[in-house]
Amino acid sequence: MSAAVVLAAVLGGGVLFIARRIISRRKALKPLNFPGSLMRGKTVIVTGANSGIGKATAAELLKLQARVIMACRDRERAEEAARDIRSRAGETPGELGIKELDLSSLQSVRRFCQEVIREEPKVDVLINNAGLYQCPYSRTEEGHEMQLGVNHLGHFLLTNLLLDHLKHSAPSRIVVVSSKLYKYGNIHFDDLNSEQNYNKASCYSQSKLANLLFTRELARRLDGTGVTVNALTPGIVRTKLGRHIHIPLLIKPLFWLFSWLFFKSPLEGAQTPLYLACSEEVEGVSGKCFANCEEEELLSKATDDLAARRLWDLSESMVGLRS
Repeated sequence: MSAAVVLAAVLGGGVLFIARRIISRRKALKPLNFPGSLMRGKTVIVTGANSGIGKATAAELLKLQARVIMACRDRERAEEAARDIRSRAGETPGELGIKELDLSSLQSVRRFCQEVIREEPKVDVLINNAGLYQCPYSRTEEGHEMQLGVNHLGHFLLTNLLLDHLKHSAPSRIVVVSSKLYKYGNIHFDDLNSEQNYNKASCYSQSKLANLLFTRELARRLDGTGVTVNALTPGIVRTKLGRHIHIPLLIKPLFWLFSWLFFKSPLEGAQTPLYLACSEEVEGVSGKCFANCEEEELLSKATDDLAARRLWDLSESMVGLRS
């Protein structure tokens, strides 16, 4: 067999493999089809709504006639995103508002919650979406490791401060965006702020495991209140979350092509958050984790009730909810 024939067979097989992956993935990620007025009269808060999954989620909720509050750190970027969302919202959208929220500042979280409680009669859905991924070592305003501070502690305080409002609005829902990378994480109770050792990948995984343990313990505490909480792992999505990852210049075109072939679009990544926020199928379901709109089985480290309660107690102290 000639080299040309072998090369053609290899290339042809590669193209066929890629085509089959794309077709199967597109089929599995068919956009949800909800009634156009499903979320009319409901108020939804989406953190990190100015880009990526958060922006796509906010845009779809607006089309479903929800009152969407974009909770974002950078108001200018949020306003730019809001203009784009409104331009694509269709003829009868809901309402779209912006409130400043910097999850790396617990003071900002408190101001945001005070404003929401003062101005919003109810909150039907809280989507904890914002996050940082493998950033260089830095600290939050209160001195916590940045990934833990933004991905877990900021949302922990946000959710707790809005709990009474969510209970008064029941039935209501909380949605927590985690990551499959939780599998590589451990909760370092003796060095939660990574002061002794910082590994940006491990710290991200720790924060995403914390999201799942938080969801589990919160679901236990909310039992019987009419408020449900579920987590999700969106998969690999083409967003700006990986902006801190250095990719050599020569490899960038190949990486860009690969991402378009195999990564989810933000809209595809938003399907599971939308499912958990809107679908009647998960009404009353709480304490679970979902992927591609289906319940996902978690590793035992993410369902450890003792670790979940220990993390909750420590988190309360770190954010000032417990003296």
